[in-house]
Amino acid sequence: MKTVVHNPTAGVYPATADYIHAIEVNSAARLLFVSGTMGLDTTGKPGNGLEEQLDLIWNNIRTILASAGMTTDNIVRLTSYLRDAAYADANAQARLRALGDRRVPTTAIVAQTLDSDWLVEIEVIAAA
Repeated sequence: MKTVVHNPTAGVYPATADYIHAIEVNSAARLLFVSGTMGLDTTGKPGNGLEEQLDLIWNNIRTILASAGMTTDNIVRLTSYLRDAAYADANAQARLRALGDRRVPTTAIVAQTLDSDWLVEIEVIAAA
């Protein structure tokens, strides 16, 4: 699979260091659509606080990706649902730690989660 980043510099607002406008995926044989994933441990209990939930979310995403023979390197799209706008920076930092130098199109939405103990939910699309 080949990916090409598209960050036009004219006619649209500039991308930031942690953000890209678009990614083109060429020659992908498989697509994986991962449901919104919460910061729950293996018993279904939410982590204590935002940082622990973000760690659990990314561990859960890695496990789900691995079940399909993929890693975070295969993520091509990410949407975060934040219970509070104040979580945006911590969420972005967790994403940057999880993806390293890779940048993918992202969206963060402030929304009420189904359970008030769930502080963040993240869904991804991966391609291989």
